[in-house]
Amino acid sequence: MAEKNTPHTTKETSRGPVEHDPSALTHDIERHETASTHDSIAPDTTRPDLTHVRSHLSAHDIPHIEHYETGDEVYDTFPHHRKVIIVSVLSFCSFLAPMSSTSILSAIPEVAATYGSTGTIINLTNALYQLFMGLSPMFWGPMGSAYGRRWTQLLSAFLFTAFSIGTALAPNLASFFVFRVLTAFQGTSFLIIGSSCIGDIYRPTERATALSWFLSGALIGPAIGPFLGGVIVTYRPWQDIFWLQTGLAGGGTLLVFFLLPETIHYKRSEELKGLGPREKAAKLWEWMNPLRVVLLYRFPNLALAGFASGALVWNMYSLLTPIRYVLNPRFNLSSPMQSGLFYIAPGCGYLLGTFFGGRWADHVVKKWIGKRSGVRVPEDRLKSCLIALGVVIPGCILVYGWSVEKRLGGVPLPVICMFLQGFAQLFCFPSLNTYCLDVMQKRSAEVIAGNYVSRYLFGCIGSAVVLPFVEKYGVGWFSTLSAGLLVLSAVGVWATTVWGTSWRENILDKQSRKQEKSASQVPTETQMADAEK
Repeated sequence: MAEKNTPHTTKETSRGPVEHDPSALTHDIERHETASTHDSIAPDTTRPDLTHVRSHLSAHDIPHIEHYETGDEVYDTFPHHRKVIIVSVLSFCSFLAPMSSTSILSAIPEVAATYGSTGTIINLTNALYQLFMGLSPMFWGPMGSAYGRRWTQLLSAFLFTAFSIGTALAPNLASFFVFRVLTAFQGTSFLIIGSSCIGDIYRPTERATALSWFLSGALIGPAIGPFLGGVIVTYRPWQDIFWLQTGLAGGGTLLVFFLLPETIHYKRSEELKGLGPREKAAKLWEWMNPLRVVLLYRFPNLALAGFASGALVWNMYSLLTPIRYVLNPRFNLSSPMQSGLFYIAPGCGYLLGTFFGGRWADHVVKKWIGKRSGVRVPEDRLKSCLIALGVVIPGCILVYGWSVEKRLGGVPLPVICMFLQGFAQLFCFPSLNTYCLDVMQKRSAEVIAGNYVSRYLFGCIGSAVVLPFVEKYGVGWFSTLSAGLLVLSAVGVWATTVWGTSWRENILDKQSRKQEKSASQVPTETQMADAEK
């Protein structure tokens, strides 16, 4: 059924947006979902009928959050073809930063020779790149919520382009380090804002499919980057890697400017109108405070989802980083381009997984909605990734590591393992990302930001330790460590599917009681008047 495409509004009084009692949010959601079915008009044959469900979400997202009401009509603001364009632009932009994080891997010896350094030192730039990708979501997530998705994305795309030019022209190792980390700080915005945009325009039962297409760019980037870098450094100076990156980033900036509309339902910056300078500064600090993102990890379900995402990124970067140092001697390869070909295997797995991973996650959600008689529980989505996370990917990394260590299976075996890993990861990331969008919808950008903090901090550590560890203990034992992290994270995700709802509600109930206690201690107007008398 098609709903009326009514504009999004915010409840207001003479004092601004209404703060609702947290316990009323669930009733508001159900009332608006019911209302949206009564507001329907003629059937729309361009899309299938939607199943009416009730959402089992947290009663509120955080104390003192200003509530604004929405119905399903907000997801009909853009027609289907416009949504496809938006996802395509976001996917292209999401390709840039992850590609840059690995494109230098095939050229590490050449970069080291240029600056009179070593491969280990140059590899540290990659670890720092991951670190700053992990820190920047604490800035970009709140900024996207306050000022909107479009201008935040445009600013970061422009700065990413500028700092890519700086990296290509870096005259010494220190400036190379500086421009690399500045580029990384901008790049995560593409991933945070992109995920939030998809949450803005797609219904919960459609999001994972859209996110799988969006994430295909983010996951193909790390696999394609070293291949492109290998081709370039075989025939051209390594600086051309960053000139290519500059051209792609400039193209992304133009795509965002011309094709990405504003998708956010409510900009928090609207609350700044009418405030004085000091009040504005206090509000901005409240919104932009990085602790807002970090403190979300007091929710065990978000901490475990972050650990699972981090284990996946640890595994991905610790697999991709040492390929030239591990596989070149194993198979007697002589050129960067030859080792770069190995990166195509996981890239093809990511691409193929795009067609299935998100659809599988949405299918599992719809199946459990049916089992629960129309109630949607966000944790049900995580059931779709348990086998891939706990069995397929750990099994592949173990076979890969020990087959290379013991020189078994020739070239085909590690290639098959890398392909299957890439394929299986697309059954994990859409599920985890969509869960972050669903579980706290009013703070989705910050929840996604917190998840990316975990991912890239794990990626930073993995990139930094993999080469020294492999040189001392071998690739087999490092693969065993990675497999152990993945299995442990799968246990955490399983626990979230079982107890995640109660964890959320217990914490939120404590916050509600704390709010009520604080409110009861604030003197009423009558009490203040009596005191004055």
